[in-house]
Amino acid sequence: MRRPLMAMGVAGSVLALAACGGGEQGGEGGEMQDVTVGVIPIVDTAAIWLGKEQGFFEEEGLNLEIQTTSGGAAAVPGVVSGDFDFAFGNTLSVMVAQGQGLDLKYVTNGTTTSGNAEKDFGAVVVPADSDIQSPADLAGKTVSVNNLNNIGDTTIRSVVEEDGGDPSTIDFVEVGFPDAPAALDRGQVDAAWILDPFLTQTVEDGARVVSYNFVEFDPELDIAGYFTTAEKVEQDAEMVQKFQNAMNKSLEYANENPDAVREIVGTYTQIDEDMRQKMALPRFRTEFDREALQKLGDAAVKYGTLEKAPDLDALLP
Repeated sequence: MRRPLMAMGVAGSVLALAACGGGEQGGEGGEMQDVTVGVIPIVDTAAIWLGKEQGFFEEEGLNLEIQTTSGGAAAVPGVVSGDFDFAFGNTLSVMVAQGQGLDLKYVTNGTTTSGNAEKDFGAVVVPADSDIQSPADLAGKTVSVNNLNNIGDTTIRSVVEEDGGDPSTIDFVEVGFPDAPAALDRGQVDAAWILDPFLTQTVEDGARVVSYNFVEFDPELDIAGYFTTAEKVEQDAEMVQKFQNAMNKSLEYANENPDAVREIVGTYTQIDEDMRQKMALPRFRTEFDREALQKLGDAAVKYGTLEKAPDLDALLP
């Protein structure tokens, strides 16, 4: 039986600290505390934008500044250097950082696969006339992913092996999501792993889905969350608790208001209204599914992305 790991108060797990100094205490009657969060401007981060719009962070005494990043490659060093108090990063990227000796910790979940095997927000697609009909057929083919040795190729390898194919024969190449449809169309790759909104547009243009790899890997897979350093969790426990409270309210609001998600995405991306209405949305939930993340860590070890299984006790709230 799955036992979801609830995003419980991290402040309760560390010693109460003395006041952080004048001018930083938020809450009723107090001054607002600045907090900077690095996020990728994609559908997956809609919850934090909604939370700011709805005033959830302000209610906690936090003056939220959202800074956009290109991805985990910028988010992790941004948190480690202190440029960001928190950042949004996919679960395997943070596992890899942990394996490299960086003491990082999630404080809230961020986005989870839709769980819908008929339409998720990420998929491996091929040209309509391709002879690739199933995940197993990807063996021996060239497949694009946005980053090598990450959550994309790890889940694809697992799905291919589960379907009877040999994942070691797949030639993964790095192609950004915006460029992947053109690479597929020109025949530079046999298949492309693409996320929405690019996925929906590519399918509308004639591509065919071979695998919704996140859902097929595990329908409860958490894709990304908001993390910081373990040092900040210990030394800034009150601020971390406030951020966690506001972020969890934001996640719950986003999950309960899909129309608001589609609308807010139009304020920080160039996705037009028609495409926002068509694209699949992830789930936004506060709890992490520990079993699915353990499965992801084990797969990453099996395929060489990690040297050893991640320490989920240290990584998760």
